Amino acid sequence: MADTELLALAERLQGLCLGRGLTVATAESCTGGLLASIITDVPGSSGYFRGSVVAYADATKVALLDVPEATLEAHGAVSAQTARAMAIGIRARLDVSMAVSVTGISGPDGGSDEKPVGLTYIGLADGGTSDVRRYTWTGDRAANRHDSARAALRWLIERAETPPPGEGP
Repeated sequence: MADTELLALAERLQGLCLGRGLTVATAESCTGGLLASIITDVPGSSGYFRGSVVAYADATKVALLDVPEATLEAHGAVSAQTARAMAIGIRARLDVSMAVSVTGISGPDGGSDEKPVGLTYIGLADGGTSDVRRYTWTGDRAANRHDSARAALRWLIERAETPPPGEGP
């Protein structure tokens, strides 16, 4: 079960999405399905949440999220470019109003000087637009995963409150 704050964010997102007729999907790497789990902890989430792909391996990102191999080769799995492609890919695959993606290095290993443990990119695609936010968390693996899920939920809420032209009422 998600912590109280994450559950409250998921409940708020659900209310906004159901009220505005918005649908959501997630593409997750470093969170390993945590975001989808939090969303589906709220009864009635099937009214707006269409699904998730947990794409830990690069081959899965390519096969299921349509992330170009060239993007992974040039920028790596933990990059703004990959986060954007993941969000765009899941939005197209599941035909939703908004899609969010999370890719990063949760730790405790896997970091480098260029890409330290805690580095996370969150992508969001909706209504023909896409954007990416970069974070560097400083907690342990569990905290970094929760911080990423929290940031993704907050961004979805922010976007649901002001949908782009042509999306939602």
